[in-house]
Amino acid sequence: MFETIAQGLLLGALYTLFALGQSLMFGVMRLTNTAQGDFIILGSFAAIAGISVFGLSALGTTLMVLPMAFAFGYALQRYVLNGTLGRDPLPSLVVTFGLSIVIQNLLLELFSADPRSIETGGLSSEGWAITESFSVGVLPFLILLIAIAATAALQWLFTRTAIGRSFRAVSDDREIAELMGLNSGKVYALATAIAFVLIAVAGILQGMRTTVSPADGPLLLLFAFEAVIIGGMGSFWGTFVGAMILGIAQQIGFRVDPGWGIWFGHLIFLAVLVMRPQGLFPKTRG
Repeated sequence: MFETIAQGLLLGALYTLFALGQSLMFGVMRLTNTAQGDFIILGSFAAIAGISVFGLSALGTTLMVLPMAFAFGYALQRYVLNGTLGRDPLPSLVVTFGLSIVIQNLLLELFSADPRSIETGGLSSEGWAITESFSVGVLPFLILLIAIAATAALQWLFTRTAIGRSFRAVSDDREIAELMGLNSGKVYALATAIAFVLIAVAGILQGMRTTVSPADGPLLLLFAFEAVIIGGMGSFWGTFVGAMILGIAQQIGFRVDPGWGIWFGHLIFLAVLVMRPQGLFPKTRG
């Protein structure tokens, strides 16, 4: 059971990175990005292209992809998604769903349906022996540290900086924030740019840990959505806890039967949705 919980925590760390961008975008703009999983896969394939086309290392391609993700997220929100925001959530759902279809077909056209992975130079197979029968992989442990650091950094950004205050202001009352001099369109674009950096990090680490294919996006979206709902919409540490609960539930399911892992995670998600629809640690407007 100790091994199962430990592996669940390591899996939950990856789910945290899948979900943080979603949590940030919802917390600031009340926007649910249904293309979240496909953007994660796009980040994976951008890194794969950087390695195969330009001959970069994993670190080099990461340094190339992250600024591109920031610029892409800023432009997407500024010139596309801002026009969909309002009291009706349907336009943003339709636009991001359309983007999901476009990304999947674009990746299929460019890379085919074959699964691929990011070469890590043996990092993905290295591990530390904890006991005679249990070891912790170096890469999963590194992902856990990155997930903790990313969650803490977002929490600090929101509570301790001027940028965070502007995020909270436009989230609480957009009209009053604009009367105080804030440009809500630029604030939203900056929030999405930061979210897309997290999405790119998640995509790169997913490609390092396992194989990825253009059709994987919807499943990753489901994991991200479940982690956010379990933890509470708009709560970063809640998202972290929700992802950990989801990862542990799946590992317990895998231990019971290899075909039950994903199903166990869905059961936990449904139980939280029925008993506490606002999530465990909600940070949304009342």
